Parts: sequence; structure tokens; C-alpha cells
Amino acid sequence: MERYDPAAIEEKWQKIWERDRAFSTTGKEGREKYYILEMFPYPSGRIHMGHVRNYSIGDVVARFYRMKGRNVLHPMGWDSFGLPAENAAIQHGIHPAVWTQRNIDYMRTQLRRLGFSYDWEREVTTCTPEYYRWNQWFFLKFYEKGLAYRRRSSVNWCPTCSTVLANEQVEDGRCWRCEAEVEQKELDQWFLRITRYADELLESADRMPGWPERVLVMQRNWIGRSIGAEVDFPVVGSDDVIRIFTTRPDTLYGTTFMSLAPEHPLVERITTPERAGEVRAFIKRVGLRDRAVGEDTEKEGVFTGAMCRNPLTGREIPVFVANFVLMEYGTGAVMAVPAHDQRDFEFARRYGLPITVVINPPDRTLDPETMEEAYVDDGVMVNSGPFDNMKNTKAMEAIVEKLERDGTGKRSVTYRLRDWGISRQRYWGCPIPIIYCKACGTVPVPEEDLPVILPGDVELTGKGLSPLADTSFARTNCPSCGGDARRETDTMDTFVDSSWYFLRYTSPGLKDAPFDRDDVSFWMPVDRYIGGIEHAVLHLLYARFFTKALRDLGLVDVDEPFENLLTQGMVCKEIMKCPEHGHLSPKEVEDGRCTHCGREVEVGPVEKMSKSKKNTVDPDSIIAAYGADTTRVFTLFAAPPERDLDWSEEGVEGSFRFLGRVWRLVNEHAEAVRGSAAYAGGRPLDGYLKDVHRTTHMTIRKVTQDIEERFHFNTAISAIMELVNRLYQWEGRKKDALEIEVLKEALEAVVLLLSPFAPHITEELWQRLGNDTPLYRTQWPSFDPSAIATEEVTLVVQVNGKVRSRVRVPAGAEKDAVEAVVMKDDKVIQWIDGRNIRKTVYIPGRIFNIVVA
Repeated sequence: MERYDPAAIEEKWQKIWERDRAFSTTGKEGREKYYILEMFPYPSGRIHMGHVRNYSIGDVVARFYRMKGRNVLHPMGWDSFGLPAENAAIQHGIHPAVWTQRNIDYMRTQLRRLGFSYDWEREVTTCTPEYYRWNQWFFLKFYEKGLAYRRRSSVNWCPTCSTVLANEQVEDGRCWRCEAEVEQKELDQWFLRITRYADELLESADRMPGWPERVLVMQRNWIGRSIGAEVDFPVVGSDDVIRIFTTRPDTLYGTTFMSLAPEHPLVERITTPERAGEVRAFIKRVGLRDRAVGEDTEKEGVFTGAMCRNPLTGREIPVFVANFVLMEYGTGAVMAVPAHDQRDFEFARRYGLPITVVINPPDRTLDPETMEEAYVDDGVMVNSGPFDNMKNTKAMEAIVEKLERDGTGKRSVTYRLRDWGISRQRYWGCPIPIIYCKACGTVPVPEEDLPVILPGDVELTGKGLSPLADTSFARTNCPSCGGDARRETDTMDTFVDSSWYFLRYTSPGLKDAPFDRDDVSFWMPVDRYIGGIEHAVLHLLYARFFTKALRDLGLVDVDEPFENLLTQGMVCKEIMKCPEHGHLSPKEVEDGRCTHCGREVEVGPVEKMSKSKKNTVDPDSIIAAYGADTTRVFTLFAAPPERDLDWSEEGVEGSFRFLGRVWRLVNEHAEAVRGSAAYAGGRPLDGYLKDVHRTTHMTIRKVTQDIEERFHFNTAISAIMELVNRLYQWEGRKKDALEIEVLKEALEAVVLLLSPFAPHITEELWQRLGNDTPLYRTQWPSFDPSAIATEEVTLVVQVNGKVRSRVRVPAGAEKDAVEAVVMKDDKVIQWIDGRNIRKTVYIPGRIFNIVVA
């Protein structure tokens, strides 16, 4: 028998698919659409196993729905602007455009090598003028509507390199390149007013059942809508007022000090001269740290020397700068109530500040001298003037009413979400289409002058502000008055590029608009979007905002871009470390010892694949050794898509062996069944033939449901494996006409069901079974309910482990169907009536156990 040669088979079918334009999407008529999309990659040079897993998941879905008769759109492109290309230019003396294009070319080859069914005719590359001109056009439209605006904001600044640093270029408060201590510097920057859509983004999140709740929770928390009150605390001896936002007005009487964020604009103004040096030193020390202080992080602060007045008590309280206050949330000032906030309690104990109890528990009186932690629950008001003895929940409204009467506060809603800063002092990005004229001020570039082309002749040194600032690009004429003017030299955040690329795929060749509205109306929203959980609150939130903003501009008629979202797990592998040389790659380990020093290597734990940990696996090497189909099958079989996948060489070899078994099985019987029709019913079956026929249809049902309803690709592949095992028992049987028909039905089912997972080998086997129509144009098989329901089994029903009834159910019935029968049984109802069902356990064909409390 001819051996399984994945390299030859895969090359053959990839050429056929390309020749026949197998996956090109044309036309919008006649068939129901299905838009499947994986998050497009940054062209860093090589795809990694995370890419392979992500794109394999998407390709299964695309191939499945194509065979189900849907009009499938499955595109791919490149998120190709960004900092890594600029860094590569500086380090290796290669232009970012050249570096990026080389990487795209290589990665495209890798994706083709894996057999992904992309419509490459719709390929989008965000660093091309044909794409980014529409970034600029959207910006102008946003500017017209007040959604784009400019204001001063802080950036990371390296004084040695004299350049702005991205957050990822700051390591432990120091410049990644020269290790100088990084400072904060204020620059004029552009923002998009995403906060205008905060409420709608929140409300829409309650109507998105196709998204993981975990992602929606992350977005809700990021937006951070809070209902409460704004209260003004006058600064003693000054006209300044510290405005705070609180969701707990019932604790205002217990405010004993004020905490400001280090970057709060009042800090410098109200700090007394004798405290100025210490305050500046503190701000410098904590300014670049991540101040999202956790429970275990030490709370620190410094007294400014200033006092402010509590508007309800009239008492003067000290004003501190504290490391746990965020300028990005609320007003950047926090009234401190140590008796009723644990963070404030710890701070007050550390700095010897007073603690005033204003809410007692219903059953006891708190003593601030003996309290070991803050009391944060509801209770009865004390030390609160006219509100004493009220329940604190009722006092909230009454206190806000008093503040409004006194003119010292008001009801308010605040958000954690801040407007999206899109200015980047970088070269490799989309130019912002704005011109500054001394006579006319800020002038948008006329639409007819778009795109503003990113110049190619720019020297990249990694120093200074934008590399565009000192070039001829920056010098221009004002489109309004014709006088000398300068261009905006900041470029756009690359998240702008990825906030609408899914719309461009619907009409990528269009030259006079970003997309065709009819095309968008047909294809949008994306039916299934696939990507990592790490994009929950940036890319995914920005894409939602962009879609709503474009809707309000009359450009699209959808409210949300993605109907269903799948966040796949990470690909993980055990790490190896030498006590002397740190993380090691497999090539640096021999017989359990470091090849550099001979010391014994520590193995484990399993962690996300990372170049820094040297636990990555090169997809090219796996494809070369085992083939693309094996690589795909392993990544899909080793774990459900939403779970992390632990890399295993044994698992890869197991997947290769499985495909080898399928190859041998089909080839062994191909000649015998090639001229026969597949069994289509009519003649009765019994014994082994009946069992094979039934198993075939149970497998069709199982695989179909696992792909379409559950996304459990691992169990789908497992079901195919079980059918293959069953068919290996065919050996030695006679092959009369009826047996040949049943065998062909089963073999074709194996090949059809396996094809979305391993498309190359199955195309080859499908052809060898005598089929002229390629698999990608073949209809997905449907199961025959009568074949599955030919037998029933008696199932024991237990309640809390004790037998309470028996029911008859179809053999092979799924848990949901069995549970529906069990819960209607009179004896079962008698034992569970009125009791809380904690869980159910189903052992197919044997037991159904109900656990009740």
C-alpha cells in the first residue's frame, strides 16, 4: 500500500485550491451568509503555535459552513503598522516598510502551507495608503462631529534618548534602551471621544448573548460606570476647591483626610514650600509605577502641607498625595474614610491619622481605637449630625439633598473609561490629517488631498520626538489661506487600524469609499470572531465604539461588529531552566543537563509559550516532520478551544498516527467501494452492518453538533476516531453488495467529517473513493434519525446516589434529551419535588444521577 506522504499530498491540494480559486467569495445572492473571522496578525516575521491554533479553529468553522451551503466570507490580512517594525529599523538598519513586507510574504506562505481556506483576493494590509487613507477620512469625519479633539496629556519621556516611550518600552521605570530613569512629559495629543458612547457600550453589553460573560464583565469594569455624588472640599487659605466623586455619601461625615493622585493638577499649586521637595521626590518615585494597587501592595503617601474643609462638618483635614489614587478614575481625588474603607484604614494607621466611625453595625458599637479593619457593611448612622440613627442606605439620598441645598455637591455619574488617546510620537503609523497654521489655527486636511502619505525617506534614530518632525513632510501650506504651515507629525495608534478592518474585507478593492454600504449590510455583523482574551478591553472595545460611531455617521447600519465571540486559550509548554544560564531551549538540554555548564536542568511548570522562556515550538518544524494536517488536528484535539492547550510531542505523534490509520483504512477498501453507491436505506440491516450504519449516523450527529452548537472540536475528532476503530473491525469480512454500500457510507462519512480538521488528506482520500467533486464543494452529511433511534436502553435513575426509578431512552441519546425524559418521570418527580437540584451526572447508557439539596 502507498504510504502516507503528507508533504506531497498537501502541496498537491494547495496548488489545486489556488488554481481553482476554491475559497474566493463572490456574489451575495441566493445563500445565507456566514462571516467567520480570526483576529488578523501583526507581521512579526513568523507565525507561532498560538496563531496556528487560532486560525485552525476558524478554518474548521469556515469549511463546515461552506459544506453546509452557506455563503462563507473568510478573509485574512495584516495589522502591519507598529513599534516592532520601527525598532527593527533602528537595530538592523532596514526600513520598516521593507521589514514588514518581508514578514508578510513569509507569514502568508506559512498560512498557505497550513491549508487555511482564506479568500486571499480580499487580503488587507493596514500600512498601505489604500487602507490608511480611510483611517484619515474617518478621523476627519470624527473631527467634524466633535469625536476627535486635541488636549495636553502626559507621555513617558526618556531624558537621555530625548524621546517618547511607549508603555511597553518602560521597564521598571527605566528606558528599555539606555536604562535612564523615565520622566512624565506633557504634550499636545489627539483623542477620540469614546466616553460619549460609554452608556451605550454598557447597555449593549447586556444584549450580547454570543459573547463570553468573562469578556463582557471585563468591558463593564473597564467602562466603570458609578452612580454617586460630586462634593467640593474648599482648600483652606485658597480659592481652590478639591472636587471628589463618591458612591458613598453616607460616609462623608467620617472623612478625616484627602488623597490626591500624583498627577492631579492641584498638587503643585497647593503644596506648601516647606513640603515641596518631599512631595516632588514622592511623585517622581511613584509616577511610573503601575498604581492599580492591589490588596497586598503597600499604600504610601506624602503630606502636601495643605488642608481642606469637610463641607458637612466644617473640620479642616490634611491633603495627601497617595500612590493608590488614579487620575484616570473619578476626579483624581478621593475623600478618605478610614473607618469604612480598608485602603484608607491601612493608610490612616500607617500615618497616624484620625479614624471617625459614622456607621455602626446593627448589633454593636464600633471603637476606632480597637478596630482591626474597616467596617464596610450597612448599618446605623452615628456622628453624622442630623442623620444620626438613620439607616445608612436611607441617609445616602438625604445627604445628597443637603449637599445640593447647600451648593456644595450634586448627584453625578462617573466612568472609569477615559477618552482614547490616539497620538503616537512614532514614524511607522498612519499620519494624522491635521495642519497647523499661525493665522488659521488647526485646519483639517481637505478630503481631496487624502491620503496624507507617510514619507519613505526618514532617518530613524530612536531619539527625539516624532521622526517626521524635522523632515520636509512637516512643512506645508495652509489649505485655507495658503500661508506657511506645519503638519501634525504624530501618527495614529495602531488600534485605529484594527477598529474597522473587518468592514474593509467586505469590499477591499473599492477606491472611492472605505467600503460599499450594500456589501457591509449583507455581510455584517461578523457571525463568529475568534481571538485572545487579552484583547477584551482594548481592541474589542474600540471596534465596538468605532462601529457605533460609523453608524451615527450614516455609514453602516449595524450596532455591534461581532455577533459571536470565541476567546481561545493559550498554547503552553513546560519550561526548562538551568540554575546558571536561566531558561533553555530543547537544543540546550542533553540527558537532562545544560549543554553550557553541565548542571542538572529544572523542568516545569507548564507556561504560555514565550521566546523569553525558550519554550516555543516552531510550526515550520512540526509541519516539516508531520505535515500541516497533523499540526492542525493536534491543536484542535488536545483541548477545547476556550481552554489552554498543553503542548505534547506525544500528542503530535498520536495525531500523526491517527491520520495514518485513516489513510490505511480508506486505501485498503477504496478499490472495493469505488464503483458502488453508498448505502441509502431501503434494505434492512442487522448485526454488524446495522451497528456500523448506526455508529456512522451517530458520529455524523455528534460531529455536526460539536462543531455547530458546542465548538467542542476535541470531542468531534474523538467521535471520528471511534468510528475509525469500529471500521477496523471490518477486516476479514466478506464484501457482498450490501456490505460494500454500508462500508462506503461509513468511509465517506469518516472523510467528510474529518475534512474541516484535516483538509488535505481528506481531499486525497475523497478522490480515491471515486468522487469527482472536491470536498470543499461537497454537501455536509446529514444523519438519519431512524438509524439512531432503532434501539432503546433502560437507564437507572438515582437521586443522591439511590435508585429511584428506571426509564427507557434511545440508545446513544445526548444528556439533554435523557434529562428531559427523566424529569417527566412520576417517580423522579416525587423524589425531587420542591428540592434544589445542585447538579446532574449522566453515564451514557447506564445511570442518570440527580444531586439535590
